[in-house]
Formats: sequence, structure tokens, C-alpha cells
Amino acid sequence: MGFHFVPLLLTLLLFSTLPTKSSSQTFKCSSPSTCRSLIDYISPNTTTLSHIKTLFSIKNVRSILGANNLPLSTLPNFTIPAKQPIKIPFTCLCINNTGLSNKQPIYTVQKDDGLYHIAAEVFSGLVTYQEIAAVNNVTDVNLIEVGQELWIPLPCSCDDVDGVKVVHYGHVVEAGSSLEFIAQEYGTSRNTLMKLNGIANGSSLLAGQVLDVPLQACNSSVRIDSLDSPFLVPNNTYFFTANNCVKCKCDAANNWTLQCEPSGKKPSSWSACPAMQCEGGLLTIGNTTTSGCNTTTCAYAGFSGDQNIFTALATQSTCTAPGGSPGNFASRIGLSRNYLFICIHMILLLVYLL
Repeated sequence: MGFHFVPLLLTLLLFSTLPTKSSSQTFKCSSPSTCRSLIDYISPNTTTLSHIKTLFSIKNVRSILGANNLPLSTLPNFTIPAKQPIKIPFTCLCINNTGLSNKQPIYTVQKDDGLYHIAAEVFSGLVTYQEIAAVNNVTDVNLIEVGQELWIPLPCSCDDVDGVKVVHYGHVVEAGSSLEFIAQEYGTSRNTLMKLNGIANGSSLLAGQVLDVPLQACNSSVRIDSLDSPFLVPNNTYFFTANNCVKCKCDAANNWTLQCEPSGKKPSSWSACPAMQCEGGLLTIGNTTTSGCNTTTCAYAGFSGDQNIFTALATQSTCTAPGGSPGNFASRIGLSRNYLFICIHMILLLVYLL
């Protein structure tokens, strides 16, 4: 292996053409644990899911499919047009109050690569060349080795927002977009976006900027002692968990309730998927039964390292709220009649006095 040297003059010229967006894409992160995050990737050229999987060190294409709500039948050679955003799932880690992707993706330096090219073009400006140099202890940004492996520190966060656990999404701002539009699209507020991203003036939003957008997750029954806790799945996404044995999806139209079912896939490290029955053995994960006004679902509640999958019975009432029941309606009619009767008597009394 030799060293690839980028002439200093050429490098300075390239660096002088950096976009006008902020030189730092870092997100604040003080949480002590890791979490799942998302970030936009916009390829400058036509690419495939398989290439994206390799570029971002993702184990399975289905992780990308779930993050983008694409059908599981989508093939790895599925084409992604140039300039089309696609969400990348990854694990976030907090380091010194800053969120960074957990030692991934790993990029292998190619012939004629430079740090600026890797940051601005290969990874479409999701990181800066200075950030790559800092986390990889590159002391001379003009000198990198062909075949050298570089950790690409994607920005992320694991912090709660206003006391609520969310999935932090690195949204790449499109030209002509605004904080109001982004807030409306992703179910948050302009003030929340400004606070999270340290924005003092909303008009300073720049195309290509990576914005920290908090995504609401579906309510789940996952226990705090589960290996995947907190289990956060944002709207219009699905995720495989419990060693690939369970598939869970989030749909806001389903009252923000997480829907899980056996995946039908081979587990990643277990010999087989364990039983997924709820108490009593009548229901398995994803099955529902109705009795009178109550609908009971066998919900996914997490998993442990000793090949156990936890379940819980979740019951919801489908009856009309008490205020709208026929009995109450009749009561309201009775009260109205009494009120009318009193009013008539008051009018008659008034006429008599006059």
C-alpha cells in the first residue's frame, strides 16, 4: 500500500468551495445509552439499495426497506434515482455530549480519494472532512493511505425531547424549504426545531443542512428490561427485532399503537424463534380477540439474551364513550325538558306580573 498525497494547493482550492452551510453537523446528545437513529442520504448519482447497504455498513437490506417503508419483496438491486433522499438506519452513541454513529459506517479509502471528496461527495455532505479527520486521528488532512479504514461519524442524538422519547432524524434540508413546512410534515413545532438545532433565526435555514428532527414513535408494551428497550418505531416505518423473529410497524392511523407479528424469518443467532404466546396460550403475538366492547391483542413486550420473547395482553374498549351513550343522551333530553318547563313557567309569571 502506498500513500495518496493530495497537493496542498489543490486541496486548499477545494476547501474554499465548501458549501455555505454550517461547518458542523453535530447534534447534542447527553443520554448515556445507545439508540436507533435515521439520516437522509442523497446520492449524487443513480445507485442501488445494495450499494447503499455496503456504503453505510448496514447488515441487511431489509433494515433500509423498513426505514423507508418499502415492501419486503424489494430486491437489493432496486434502483434509487440520483438526488432522491433515502433514510439510513444506524445506531447512535453519545460522546462528550455529541451524538455520533456508533463506529460505523466504515469507509475504505480508494485511489485518488481525499478527505473532502469522501465527506462532500461520497457521503453527500452528511459530515465534514474536519469531523472525519478528528475521530480517526488524521493529523494531516492532505495525506491519507489507500486501503485505510475511516469511521464516518454521522450526526445523531438519543436525548428525550420535552420529556418524551423520540427517534432523532437527520433531515437534509431541500432548497426552498422552511422550518414551518418541515415541522408540519414531521409532526413537531418550529420552536422545537429551532431549540434542538440552535437556530436563532428561522430564515437562516440552508439547503443541504442536516437538521435534527424529532419523530414521534408508536406506543409499545416493550418492558424496560428488554434488550431492545426503549423500542421506538416512528410512523410509516417497520423494524425487525428479537433476533429477527419479530416484525413491528408503526402507523399513526392505528392510534399510534405499535403492531407486531412473527416475522417468519430465520433468527440471526438463535437456532429457532421461541414461542410467542400470551398468557393462557390462546393468542400469539399479533393475534386479536373481541369480547363485548373490549378488543384484546397479544402484544410484543421484548426479549432476553436467553432466547425468551416476552408478551403482554393489551385491551382496548371499542364502545362509545360514556358521554355519548344512549342512556346519557336520554338523560340530556330529560334535563332539556325540565329546563324548557321552567322557562315556560318563568314567562307566564312575568306576563302575570305585567
